[in-house]
Amino acid sequence: MAVVVTGLDHVQGSIPPGGEDEARRFYVKLLGLREVPKPPALKGRGGLWLVGDGVHLHLGVEAEFRPARKAHIALLVDDLESCRSELVAHGVSVAEDDARWAVGRFYAFDPFGNRLELVAAADRGFTLRTAW
Repeated sequence: MAVVVTGLDHVQGSIPPGGEDEARRFYVKLLGLREVPKPPALKGRGGLWLVGDGVHLHLGVEAEFRPARKAHIALLVDDLESCRSELVAHGVSVAEDDARWAVGRFYAFDPFGNRLELVAAADRGFTLRTAW
């Protein structure tokens, strides 16, 4: 019998030790995600859990932290250009991808250097597209 994956529960990224407050400023204040309590058994490990509409993001502390430069989390946003403007206004580094897809998107880097991909919600079919 083949395994059947039925969904995605959460994605985990990493932050350096002591990075929780900076992560809150970026992911909660700037990106609008909401922090939810971690289970008591996991609280002592540091990090934080964040949720949004259809998003479950866990940020775990890594003692020997190295930012994810290629691997990345892709987040859907309602207004791509407003998102880009807001991030730039707050000093966040953003970058375009030289690959020209039929999907509105750009990259941004969290305060720790982790790469994020911001994708226009209107182009939501990104992963399911078969014709490019």
